[in-house]
Amino acid sequence: MEMMKKRWQVFYDYRHLVKQLVIKDIKLKYRRSFLGYLWSILNPLLLMLVLVIVFSHMFRFNIENYPAYLIIGQTLFNFMTESTNQALVSISANSSLLKKVYVPKYIFTLSKVTSSLINLLFAMGAMLIVFIATRIQISVYMLFIPVIIIEIYIFCLGFGLFLAQAAVFFRDLQYIYGVVTTAWMYLTPIFYPLQQLPEVVQKVIMICNPMCNYITQFRTVVLEGQLPNIGSVVWGIGIGGIFMIIGTWSFLRNQDKFILYI
Repeated sequence: MEMMKKRWQVFYDYRHLVKQLVIKDIKLKYRRSFLGYLWSILNPLLLMLVLVIVFSHMFRFNIENYPAYLIIGQTLFNFMTESTNQALVSISANSSLLKKVYVPKYIFTLSKVTSSLINLLFAMGAMLIVFIATRIQISVYMLFIPVIIIEIYIFCLGFGLFLAQAAVFFRDLQYIYGVVTTAWMYLTPIFYPLQQLPEVVQKVIMICNPMCNYITQFRTVVLEGQLPNIGSVVWGIGIGGIFMIIGTWSFLRNQDKFILYI
């Protein structure tokens, strides 16, 4: 308990640094962009339009309100991909600073995932536009959306911490992870209905793919106008907590060795 209090105090002491790192990441992302923050809305909208044309006309997936169905999966999965990719290189990218002054090393990973969360909130502006354009009925159950976002954030932060410490010792991980996320995307029902797969495969994906669970929860709230199944919520919180524990444990266990490899 005393160790936990000490670690929390250290985090509290460096809270302003986290804030500045997040602000820096946001500014750097849009620094040379003519459209600036507006691109966070236009980019998912344009990508959604392309995918809608491809999958609703060429592959003919008969999904009601396909644009909304698609942009939900696309936006949430993009957040996971961006946050974990940024987290993966968060330590090596700040090696020069870590060699000069003492800073809690997890601060850099935390700031990367948090800045990606801010980008997600911007991108949800595009999601809102699609909801209005496709006449999604606003319901009180949409108040549950922040809970789903928190579930995904905890999962991505825990997974990001694990990737960050692993990438210090295995530099090739950043190239391998690109292949992993591509395969992960196709194993997630972003642009196709999960029901199209064999029942056994559906169960495996729902159990082994956390993003499938989070996206399904979000779609249930928005498209079906009801709360997600309590089992899926418990599973979403549980898997996020498990990754958070594993990621934190592995990061803290290995962080003293980082200086020898960066």
